[in-house]
Amino acid sequence: MKITDIKATTVAVPLQAPIRHANGCHWGRFIRTIVQVYTDEGIIGLGEMGGGGESAEAAIHGLKPYLLGHDPLQLEQLFWKICNPTASLYNNRLQIHAAIEFACMDIMGKKLGVRACDLLGGAIRSRIPFASYLFFRHPDKTTGMGGEETVEQMVQHALELHREHGFTSHKLKAGVFHPDHEVEVFRAVAEALPGHRVRIDPNAIWSVEEAIRIAKAIEHLPNDYFEDPCYGLEAMRRLKSRCAIPTATNTVVVNFEQLAACFRTEAIDVILLDTTFWGGLRQAWMAGVCCQKMNLGISVHSSGELGIQLATMLHLGAALPSLSFAADAHYHHLTDDIIKGGKMIYRDGAIELPEGPGLGVEIDEDKLRQYQAYFQETGGYSYDRDMGRPNWYSITGTNDRWAKLRI
Repeated sequence: MKITDIKATTVAVPLQAPIRHANGCHWGRFIRTIVQVYTDEGIIGLGEMGGGGESAEAAIHGLKPYLLGHDPLQLEQLFWKICNPTASLYNNRLQIHAAIEFACMDIMGKKLGVRACDLLGGAIRSRIPFASYLFFRHPDKTTGMGGEETVEQMVQHALELHREHGFTSHKLKAGVFHPDHEVEVFRAVAEALPGHRVRIDPNAIWSVEEAIRIAKAIEHLPNDYFEDPCYGLEAMRRLKSRCAIPTATNTVVVNFEQLAACFRTEAIDVILLDTTFWGGLRQAWMAGVCCQKMNLGISVHSSGELGIQLATMLHLGAALPSLSFAADAHYHHLTDDIIKGGKMIYRDGAIELPEGPGLGVEIDEDKLRQYQAYFQETGGYSYDRDMGRPNWYSITGTNDRWAKLRI
């Protein structure tokens, strides 16, 4: 089998409301690039990556000299063609490779009549549990949703997500307001949902000293882990030595070199594996095997997925030798998807592993065109800017970083 063509399509899919984070905001939509890899046997594989527009599509199309004529079953050759680590100073193509690898694994599964997880050794579980993802949100005039800022509003939001989707683990995206307010929100959510688990993630924005202070304020709660409160392996190592809560990251351990350093320094307890950040489904699974052998905790990270990447997350979660915690997903914030059948369904806080071959999802071509047109209408946005805070820029590790910085 040979690859004969590749197509990249940028889409924008609306969110229920703009979701805020420590470094800015998602402006009411996710921008994603959908990749379709064609073969001489008529099998089409699907991939997805974050971001989009002319530059993203050009980056995908620029790989045609590496891909045309390539056998999609040869994944190791594909990795070295695209992501040779010795050239990584000038050629960091991991996230692009991930989208191509997703598509090739989809092709392999369709060719062989097996699921993507079966190419990794098979499924250990058929249902993947997820945590809710609680964001402070700007109000959305179109949907009438969002606007959560106060303790009461955030607790109500958490209760609604539990009732609608069955989540029993809850993640607060912090780093937006003063830490004392966010600690108050976090405590209130935990108290409103007895017997549930909680986790907090300020996107590495706090100083080590601030993180230690906050850890002591919340250590009595039923924490899954303390995710990226400060930035850097050394900062996380210092925090861990003074913190009773397991530490976690998806920020400073996202490749095998960093993972090796983490093993040596014992800097972090839980590694959050992202199928895009690690360079593909197979790469993330290999990292998970390393973590399991070294007795580190594992979970699955979310980077703002539509249904294709969500499928890779489900196959990863199914095949990991150990899955210590409920996975993350932004998915319930979406209003729609570009896959046939519409959005996947949460039942009792979990999503079923797709049953079809490959990734088990197919593109709805009408939806693809609809949301391609929506992207062309609305354009992109700056992830590191918040439309509700003009002239504000994030400053990492400072106690006054929630104030406006005018430049």
